[in-house]
Amino acid sequence: MANDLELPAGLGKPAERALAGAGYTRLDQLTKVSEAELHGLHGMGPKALERLRQALAA
Repeated sequence: MANDLELPAGLGKPAERALAGAGYTRLDQLTKVSEAELHGLHGMGPKALERLRQALAA
């Protein structure tokens, strides 16, 4: 599963599993998802949210 993910480097495995389990495998899919929704996923912590925030802003 992790080999198919196109997410920012440095995300922890729990965050990767949480995103993949919710159907998110690419960073561009997260542009329309609220931070609150991501935070609600089991495995998404503050560090993972910050990494995603930085990657989306780049």
